[in-house]
Amino acid sequence: MADAIVRDSNGTQLNEGDSVTLIKDLKVKGTSETIKRGTLVKNIRLTGHPGEIECNTRQVKGLVLK
Repeated sequence: MADAIVRDSNGTQLNEGDSVTLIKDLKVKGTSETIKRGTLVKNIRLTGHPGEIECNTRQVKGLVLK
């Protein structure tokens, strides 16, 4: 099976190591943290699951964005 192409909300293809900006506030499960809209997330890692991206922020390490 070929690798799935992962795209952002604007339709731009995402690659390993890209930086993304959050477009809405995200509540983090299991903590009281909320990551605010406009937060820059650097050096993303694509997972084997389409629609999931691993990343680190200042507040939360090992975060998976869906």
